[in-house]
Amino acid sequence: MQTPADPQDRHEYPSHWEADVVLRDGGTARVRPITVDDAERLVSFYEQVSDESKYYRFFAPYPRLSAKDVHRFTHHDFVDRVGLAATIGGEFIATVRYDRIGPGGTPASAPADEAEVAFLVQDAHQGRGVASALLEHIAAVARERGIRRFAAEVLPANTKMIKVFMDAGYTQKRSFEDGVVRLEFDLEPTDRSLAVQRAREQRAEARSVRRLLAPGSVAVIGVGRTPGGVGRSVLGNLRDAGFTGRLHAVNRAFPDDLKEVDGVPAHRSVRDIDGPVDLAVVAVPAEHVPDVVTECGEHGVQGLVVLAAGYAESGPDGRERQRALVRQARTYGMRIIGPNAFGIINTADGIRLNASLAPEMPRPGRIGLFAQSGAIGIALLSRLHRRGGGVTGTTGVSTFVSSGNRADVSGNDVLQYWYDDPETDVVLMYLESIGNPRKFTRLARRTGAAKPLVVVQGAGQAPPGHAVRATRLPHATVSALLRQAGVIRVDTITELVDAGLLLARQPLPAGPRVAILGNSESLGLLTYDRCLAEGLRPARPQDLTTRASAADFHRALSRALADDSCDAVVVTAIPTIGEGAVGDAELAEALRSAAEEVPGKPVLVVHVELGGLAEALSAAGRTAPSAGATAPGTGGGAHPFRPAERLPTAEAAQAGERLPTAGAAEAAQAGGSLPTVEGAGAAGAGERLPAAGAAERLPAAEAGGPTGVVAPSVTLPRSPKRFAAEIPDASRTPHPHSRLIPAYPAAERAVRALAEAVKYAQWQREAAEPGKVPEYDDIDERGAAELIGGLLERGEGLTIGAEETCRLLGRYGIHVHRALPAPTPDAAADAARALGYPVALKATAPHLRHRADLGGVRLDLADEEQLRRAYDELSELFGAPEELRPVVQRMAPRGVDTVVRAVIDPAAGAVVSFGLAGAASQLLGDMAHRLVPVTDRDATSLVRSIRTAPLLFGWRGSAPVDTPALEELLLRVSRLVDDHPEVVAVTLEPVVVAPQGVSVLGATVRLAPPPARDDLGPRTLPAY
Repeated sequence: MQTPADPQDRHEYPSHWEADVVLRDGGTARVRPITVDDAERLVSFYEQVSDESKYYRFFAPYPRLSAKDVHRFTHHDFVDRVGLAATIGGEFIATVRYDRIGPGGTPASAPADEAEVAFLVQDAHQGRGVASALLEHIAAVARERGIRRFAAEVLPANTKMIKVFMDAGYTQKRSFEDGVVRLEFDLEPTDRSLAVQRAREQRAEARSVRRLLAPGSVAVIGVGRTPGGVGRSVLGNLRDAGFTGRLHAVNRAFPDDLKEVDGVPAHRSVRDIDGPVDLAVVAVPAEHVPDVVTECGEHGVQGLVVLAAGYAESGPDGRERQRALVRQARTYGMRIIGPNAFGIINTADGIRLNASLAPEMPRPGRIGLFAQSGAIGIALLSRLHRRGGGVTGTTGVSTFVSSGNRADVSGNDVLQYWYDDPETDVVLMYLESIGNPRKFTRLARRTGAAKPLVVVQGAGQAPPGHAVRATRLPHATVSALLRQAGVIRVDTITELVDAGLLLARQPLPAGPRVAILGNSESLGLLTYDRCLAEGLRPARPQDLTTRASAADFHRALSRALADDSCDAVVVTAIPTIGEGAVGDAELAEALRSAAEEVPGKPVLVVHVELGGLAEALSAAGRTAPSAGATAPGTGGGAHPFRPAERLPTAEAAQAGERLPTAGAAEAAQAGGSLPTVEGAGAAGAGERLPAAGAAERLPAAEAGGPTGVVAPSVTLPRSPKRFAAEIPDASRTPHPHSRLIPAYPAAERAVRALAEAVKYAQWQREAAEPGKVPEYDDIDERGAAELIGGLLERGEGLTIGAEETCRLLGRYGIHVHRALPAPTPDAAADAARALGYPVALKATAPHLRHRADLGGVRLDLADEEQLRRAYDELSELFGAPEELRPVVQRMAPRGVDTVVRAVIDPAAGAVVSFGLAGAASQLLGDMAHRLVPVTDRDATSLVRSIRTAPLLFGWRGSAPVDTPALEELLLRVSRLVDDHPEVVAVTLEPVVVAPQGVSVLGATVRLAPPPARDDLGPRTLPAY
């Protein structure tokens, strides 16, 4: 941090203007104010700028800066004169400054609201988006200082700078006079400027991740001289995966005459490597990492994967060590995966990167996988690696990132990369916390429109040492908001993989109508019941009987898929034995060929102990037999069913069998089997998965299924010979239209995955037409702003009074029924006469408010006698009037009591919530939520999202209520908190929704200075 030394500076050094930014090419730079201490840096920077760039800046040859220039460009008051610099390695690469000007273009002070702006970018860094990033930051600074408009004069030949201004998206005016282009533009963010900013953010952050996942050269730092150890293991994993780039082994303890380690060039330092190094995997103890980072930064390394532990997870000293690591890496423009990371993987043929502790490369596929926890990453890789039945190239991973402490690169960054990654069709994420919910929901909404995003969200605990803004929203509310953004929200890693495999293998269903067919009536009925429980619309199961042949399955599946009243098909299969029994491969081929006849509908299989079928389904999706070929493993005819061998159980372990090691407990989720780590089909024959992250294991009690239940497409081979006979040769040519049919060992798992696919497909269709925010002619936005401003002068945070609440809500067309205080029976009678009978008498004491079930409300009081009697009853039951705080209110039309709330959460943003009033709804948590601004489509779905919504639509013969009026009320509340962020909380309770109209009977509003909106400011990385 810089500190100004000039006593004439009018403001202290604005440290909050410092920021790290990601540039267009994926590198990073530091943006900070220029101070008097930067004179030498400025001169050095200027000397490296070409004469042409100097000419464009000063409109004349200007070979060097004078002492007066240096003083002017380094002395700022941080109000009327501000300069910012972009730095890498502590040196300037670009500068920008503004000078406040008056109407005639002369220097001015506030209240003048225009400033002249000028840039200078070092030639070596032009084209990296430095000027665009600086424009965002200097514009934010100017707005903070009361400047509303920038002016810039540019030579016509300086097309790059003109493009920076023109592409920014601000409202602008362009003129040409005296050989100079003059640009003027307002600094108020517009929809277009925000869209431009977010598009640049996406490209920059995606490229920063791409540089990590697709390096041309990798150095592993900390490679041991003898086999074993983390560095040597990672080097072996990279080599064995077939990494296509250059590979280097680095250890400062290598002898001078050592040239190679395991066939890889050996070096004592990164500085000794000839040529560039794109990625460094750091596997040295934490105390040696700073020296390594310095060497990497000076050599021009683009990114780091830090495997070392001993950082924030180890306590306060480690937390500070982690922050210093991030600051040091960003100084050199590098990004970090980790520390305490498991590593990264890219299975693309042209890369083959396994810079991780996983001893075997997962099979290539279309699934992008992110896990903060190394242990969870192990479990997920194990499941995906073995789900394909042993056939290479079936279901696998495109890229994998395990971020460890997530000090720098986060799930948001990786999501930016996957958004337009052509190698990734489905994204699976295990998130222990969401550091920036507002940004994550925005990115998730955009990604979900292009490809499925499936998320397991942890309990909300941030990675150690990671500074995240705390949310006050309940976990269930955050989950609901994620679903609104298109996230497929699941609870366990078993469900994560189940849903991911279906979405990666099958098309999305067009609706909830499900056909069920199979050779087991009981399994079909179980599947039918689960469909109903998940909100699907199943047809009665079709029982093919246990005598069904493969041809019977083919015909039944073909008919079901061809039926226009069917959106998806679940096939149930149990083993058959005896003469004429269906072979696994024969049945798999029958299902595959039938599914290909109608490729637009998803097909799932529920099987019972059919390991061979699960394997054969994977094989059938990978290859198709040539005409006249015999189904593999049948010998020209069907073979009897051979039951799948179970995975080792605890009892088996006592008998001498080996149980899985690291990552096993994490994979033991509800209904799932423990992953094996030895033997064919697991991590590799004779190899164990690394124990990294073993301390992070989940409790074994989370395993919800019986021990040994076989996971989809997972079985242990019977023997190498028999295994090979059942699985077709993976080298055969894939069928041009083949697709994989996922097989599940339990109906509830298959149906849950299908239900998630149905809901996601519905969201995707609705997202294509997102709705609009209506305009209302009777909204007085300016009047509301004046009222809020006057109220906030009383204090920084306050709950405003009843009269002021009614006035403020009235500015937005929300009318609250008057409630007059009744401290005595006579006052109650006077209030009733003023309002008109019939009236209601309510106790508003905190313990009785909105609790009609406690008896603190008397309704339909038709005259003064009834009112006085009710007053006496309440006093006898609950105490003196000063304790009851009674009020009198005119009766509203009868209807359904509801509650509408809005709150501005510091992390998630503004949220509107809706539910029925009463203890039962509160107890069950039956509330629905939407992010602001709420559109007309959002309001419609919000009303229908609660479980008790049927009460609004004529349940059991009751009169339907006026839901359009209710939706309008929700939209008006949304507009209020969106237009005025100072309104930090609104509660309308109760809101009585009658057959005609709504009545707001109670309202509270809280005002406070608005929380910072980091999504509207310039692009920045999280501060350290």
